[in-house]
Amino acid sequence: MSQRGVFALLLGMALAGQVVLALGEPWFRLDATLGDMLLRLEAKSRVPPEEIVLVEIDQDSLDDPRLLELVGNWPWPRAVHGELLDFIGMQAPRAVVFDLIFSEPDLFRPQSDALFEEALRRYPAYLPLVVVDGVGSRLADLPPLMAVRPGPQAQSDARLPLLAPKALSPELWRTGLINFLEDADGVGRRYWLRYPYEGWFLPALPARVAADLGVELPSAESLRLHFFGAPFTRLSYGRLYLESLKERPEGVPDLRGKIVIIGAAAPGLHDLRPTPLSGSTPGPVLLATALANLLHGDDLRPVSSLWTLLVGIVLSLGVAWATRRKWNPLYQAGTLALLTGAAALLAYQALVFDRLWLPFSMLAGVWLYFAACALLAYLGERAARERALQLFGRFLDPRVVRTLASGGLVGAAEVGRSREISVLFSDIRGFTSLSESRSPEEIVHLLNRYFDAQVEVIFAHDGTLDKFIGDAIMAFWGAPVDNPDHAVQAVDAALDMQERLLAFQRELAESGLAFDIGIGIHTGPAVVGFLGSSRRLDYTAIGDTVNLASRIEGCTKGVARVLVSEATRLACEARAPGWFVFVDRGETQVKGREHPVRLFEPNRNPGRVDP
Repeated sequence: MSQRGVFALLLGMALAGQVVLALGEPWFRLDATLGDMLLRLEAKSRVPPEEIVLVEIDQDSLDDPRLLELVGNWPWPRAVHGELLDFIGMQAPRAVVFDLIFSEPDLFRPQSDALFEEALRRYPAYLPLVVVDGVGSRLADLPPLMAVRPGPQAQSDARLPLLAPKALSPELWRTGLINFLEDADGVGRRYWLRYPYEGWFLPALPARVAADLGVELPSAESLRLHFFGAPFTRLSYGRLYLESLKERPEGVPDLRGKIVIIGAAAPGLHDLRPTPLSGSTPGPVLLATALANLLHGDDLRPVSSLWTLLVGIVLSLGVAWATRRKWNPLYQAGTLALLTGAAALLAYQALVFDRLWLPFSMLAGVWLYFAACALLAYLGERAARERALQLFGRFLDPRVVRTLASGGLVGAAEVGRSREISVLFSDIRGFTSLSESRSPEEIVHLLNRYFDAQVEVIFAHDGTLDKFIGDAIMAFWGAPVDNPDHAVQAVDAALDMQERLLAFQRELAESGLAFDIGIGIHTGPAVVGFLGSSRRLDYTAIGDTVNLASRIEGCTKGVARVLVSEATRLACEARAPGWFVFVDRGETQVKGREHPVRLFEPNRNPGRVDP
């Protein structure tokens, strides 16, 4: 499969993954975990309403020696709750809610249960109900006060095991469910509003209280809790009870118009639950939070998953576009990091407006897609570098090859197209007579030494070695890497090749060998690219510019070692005026040309200044 095909496959997988992440379950609980972190941060600014007061059976209440002397160890006689209810009820609270289970009659202190029941008749309070395992109660037979309602599909014989306040008369069962509603990771982030079972609905305790206070309840089965960082108003049960026994209680807050929740907070009473705020949140705090959310309508309402899907698709398409445009992966990562931070900030801001947006699985999916694209791009670039080394290593200096590979220019360089280039031909003079006086092995060794020296010069001036034609060299400048100074570099290379020849001649003088060279250069348009068959390709230049450069080289004999065309001279003077001194060698009629060609011998200007 081509790289483009792999990119298309990755994009399809990324978009499909966004659909799954947006519409399915949170991925590896990432949304829940990071959402809890944001919720804890945002909760610090949230203060619970003063109208809800928690009366807690805390550790101080259990350990207070005065209370131990009066009522003994926990569990206390239910008459204690009745006495406290009388004390609270006389202050006219809006509602009193017990978060304590009264499931079994006190066989040893039946009078105590009776006293509590009498207090409940004077000051009706809400009592908890728990769904448990075991033998079920027929829902149709439950007391009407429990407000268990059948739905359209209710089963008439539906039975559900319930832990009801059986220590009290059924006519006092103003109940509501307090079952802990945990997510898949065991953390409580929601509270039941109505518990469904075989077409029946059991109201949760906070929903029951809120409905009786005139609050319109949401239609959902559960409520997403919007927690408070600051604590609710809390009173110690033991301290409040002891004050209630005094003729003149002191330091007791005014409970008029308050909603009073009485429940357990001491660790030993085992009513601690894991929530986003803590691993041990007291059950009454969960109840109070749900009730506060219902009263003030500030529960968390989830943002539609379609918005998450839309953002995920847009980000994935953005990554695909940036990858196809060959953006630097570091720029892509930086941009994606900024967008990720913006999404997290937006998710936090949504909490302030009672909206729950959990984009973290989506963002993780985008990052995975980006990582896959970056890896694929890296592998593609590495393959391109290796291909460049294979394709161009024979023609170019390794530095130029690295430039092609790192710049992603290999593909463009392979395509044959017309460019303006400067073509150089160099041929050895006297090679025929030299080869007649030496063995083939000596000639090959000599040529290789000569070619090594001259190719080194060509590469040093960023030239492209086209080919060796017998004892001739063809090279050009201006391709595959575009270079406006190609004429200047070609002439500079020719002059250095001439100097290298002179040094080579001095080495050969001792052995009685001698030869000379001619170099011709012309500047003009030529088609440059790979030419050949599927078995053998050469990177070469073709066109009239190449032919004329070869003809100019043939005109050097008896005139000068290096000759250039007028087009080359003009290109050099345009890019580097004063860099060379050109000696006019007149016009020459060359084969294949209708008009004569004016040729110039270049020399370096001793006083030249770098262009």
